[in-house]
Amino acid sequence: MPDYGHELEFGVFITPSNQQAEAVVELAMLAEEVGLDLVSFQDHPYQGRFLDTWTLLSYVAARTRRVRLAPDVLNLPLRPPAVVARSVASLDLLSGGRVELGIGAGAFWDAIEGLGARRLRPGESVAALEEAIELMRALWAGDGAVDFDGEHYRLSGAAPTAPAHDVSVWIGAYKPRMLELTGRKADGWLPSLSYLQPGDLAAGNAAIDVAALAAGRDPAAIRRLLNIPAGIGAEELVSFAVEDGIGTFIVTGDDPAVIQELAEDLAPTVREHVAAARAGSPSPARLEPEAEVAALGVAPAPEPPRVGAPMPWDESTRPHHEPPPGATYTDHGRQVGRHLIDVHDMLRRELEELRRVVAEVREGALTAGAARSALNEMAMRQNDWTLGAFCSRYCRVVASHHSLEDDQIFPHLARTDAGLRPVIDRLTEEHLVIHDAIEAVDRALVRHINDPSDFEPLQAAIDLLTDALLSHLSYEEHELVEPLARLGFYPGQI
Repeated sequence: MPDYGHELEFGVFITPSNQQAEAVVELAMLAEEVGLDLVSFQDHPYQGRFLDTWTLLSYVAARTRRVRLAPDVLNLPLRPPAVVARSVASLDLLSGGRVELGIGAGAFWDAIEGLGARRLRPGESVAALEEAIELMRALWAGDGAVDFDGEHYRLSGAAPTAPAHDVSVWIGAYKPRMLELTGRKADGWLPSLSYLQPGDLAAGNAAIDVAALAAGRDPAAIRRLLNIPAGIGAEELVSFAVEDGIGTFIVTGDDPAVIQELAEDLAPTVREHVAAARAGSPSPARLEPEAEVAALGVAPAPEPPRVGAPMPWDESTRPHHEPPPGATYTDHGRQVGRHLIDVHDMLRRELEELRRVVAEVREGALTAGAARSALNEMAMRQNDWTLGAFCSRYCRVVASHHSLEDDQIFPHLARTDAGLRPVIDRLTEEHLVIHDAIEAVDRALVRHINDPSDFEPLQAAIDLLTDALLSHLSYEEHELVEPLARLGFYPGQI
């Protein structure tokens, strides 16, 4: 696991309760008094019990002199990015360069829509966030009037405002596309431990590192931050630092005693032990070799974290194929491998959507019948997730007049490189298992219609599909992206 070598920072995450407004400010002032590095507040404008986050940050900035301040994380769908850019720059100038920007693509969409913003699909919200980051940085650059023509945001001759320092943009990310965006565009990754499962930090770091390397960035340039609940001990924080690369710990700080203990005991202890651990490790580790990413033009997905379902196969028995010595790759072959991952990303997005739909069934916001309709509309239910469908989609792009059988790509690879036959046989077997897992979700939805009181069979079915499909997609990419980049695939290769 990587230690990115970042200087350790410690901050607090204070609930912006409007029932104790002055107490919230006093907690922020205490954090500065005891020497902490950062004070942050969550941003939920639809929450009537909370103070407005940007107003609170401005007020706290006026009551403090040294501590840095950040929203954790700003709700972009309810805040126009050009106005956010102006607000950040203004407060940064007024505070002497103490503002950083934690930002997210949006969550709790019913509440967001209820406050007047347009509901975005998951892919749209990620695209909007990427546009917002580019737009804000253009305004902060201060290089003259800014024009911006995006799908979600537009500017025409907007006047720039430069902040007092280079404001860091930290993204609250959990899912593949958000992690990939973090690796390409962000200055930091800011998840909350309460939303993570074991292994998620490692998997998230790997995804961010791959995206950073593919974009020509040093993964160590991206700070890793973590919101953590009060009560976690020094030993666990040291592990997060040296094994998961966390450089900034933000502790829930609604209790003055917690803030005192963090500054006077926990932070010094963690710094001491991390320094000792680093003394025997002069060079930070890297998960993905840059040469491999450059050679293939794309990086296969890392092994995904698990939701905990029993796997329908023994992963240790999967065959693997090593590329021949001195293998070379073509631009065409790299495009084919990249397109395979594009199709897989579509399937990962569909799986996220399916899990969201099932969660809404559990919460009573959606009927099981409506969930079945959503499942039936998904490509994965139409056998569109197979490599045959990948071939068909790819070849429609490069030569629309050709039509292909679903099974063309496997025979092509097996014929061209006989060593791939065991891998292809295993992938074919796993396709059948995943098909059965998809059907099991549908059967569980039917059962849930008849017995809404028992949700566990449906949850077990969606968890099994999640672990099986994500594991399979990662395995397929690791085994086939390289031979596709080496051997290519053209319409008519049968």
